[in-house]
Amino acid sequence: MTQLEIARKGKISPQTQMVAEVEGVDTELIRERIAKGTLVIPANINHKNLVPCGVGEGLSTKVNANIGTSSDFGNVNTEIAKLAAAIKAGADAVMDLSTGGDIPAIRRAIIAASEKPIGTVPVYQAGIGAIQKHGAIVKMTADDIFNAIEDNARDGVDFVTVHCGVTQSAIARLKQQGRVTDVVSRGGAFMVGWMLHNECENPLYEQYDRLLDIAREYDVTLSLGDGMRPGCLADATDRTQIEELLTLGELVQRAWDAGVQVMVEGPGHIPLNQIETNVKLQKAICKGAPFYVLGPLVTDIAAGYDHITGAIGGAIAGMAGADFLCYVTPSEHLAIPDIDDVREGVMASRIAAHAADIVKGVKGAAERDRRMAVARRKLDWEEQAKQALDPEKVRSVHQQRSTTGSACSMCGQYCAMELVGKYLGAKAARC
Repeated sequence: MTQLEIARKGKISPQTQMVAEVEGVDTELIRERIAKGTLVIPANINHKNLVPCGVGEGLSTKVNANIGTSSDFGNVNTEIAKLAAAIKAGADAVMDLSTGGDIPAIRRAIIAASEKPIGTVPVYQAGIGAIQKHGAIVKMTADDIFNAIEDNARDGVDFVTVHCGVTQSAIARLKQQGRVTDVVSRGGAFMVGWMLHNECENPLYEQYDRLLDIAREYDVTLSLGDGMRPGCLADATDRTQIEELLTLGELVQRAWDAGVQVMVEGPGHIPLNQIETNVKLQKAICKGAPFYVLGPLVTDIAAGYDHITGAIGGAIAGMAGADFLCYVTPSEHLAIPDIDDVREGVMASRIAAHAADIVKGVKGAAERDRRMAVARRKLDWEEQAKQALDPEKVRSVHQQRSTTGSACSMCGQYCAMELVGKYLGAKAARC
């Protein structure tokens, strides 16, 4: 049975128990939320070394890191190194988006090396396989797509992005809309090209029950992809995006009816004042299903710094109710990320997630900030490192630019906390 089916029977799975202990949340509450679909535990039955992670209502905001080869760069070794960097930086999940080299071999190596949940986009394997066999993505068949999905599921992938909402009606809306950037989702573009060339409906939508059968067999969580997400602020929250979201809302219900765990992916490039609206709209249309957002990116002109752009949007989205942040790296829009980009992207999104958790009232979030504040007042540098999101960097920077006194080199002998603490203490002693 899937985690959803187990929860609906009133039972507590080992995965549910582990998530409850890590989050400090009542086990029965976790079970109830899994049963109603507002919380998922991506846990493929074939991912044997998995340490389960919960995503959804009442839990801490999670962070995903994308890795994977391209047609120009990367191999198994580069991606295993990126996986290690992402996990060390604190990623809660990792997606393998490989489009170059031996895709199945890279995927299996990543799964074997990871205790974190692993996600993939199976249509990449199907589309690139069609190029290798027939010279064009549009030559792939529906069977190619579903065979790739089952290959991923059999290998132990915990969640898969599937662009089921890219339908003929969504394409018609796209043509009417007149977007600036059209389609920026790679998987979405694969499906749009295939549908236009073959003049057929999307097999992932038309044969959705076939997809559900695979997901249920292996307990793969479906991540309903936003193939029509806006690729620039000018396209944000347009009719094309909402057309797809309405379809995804219907597919969420069908997944629940089949006992399959599901979450929904969201935009994309969104201006600050539209982020909360987007999150609330998704939660309403999709009946509280966990929301997985890319960024969102709040400006189009920060190339080289899009990890910051994404963190700004991610904090607001998380505060509004988004459950899962897909990181954005400094090299977004420019190049495939390297290990340093992966680390920077994870840390930026973790900052955003924590900032959101404080507002959400997630257990322990605000308390951690208070412990940091107390440590700063005491000039306790080791405790500050322990409370920091990146202890290694705190220790490194402080030691490299240290002073002879107890304060840091920012203020040196004129440290505000040291001076005020000295005289407040003296006054308290006299009284």
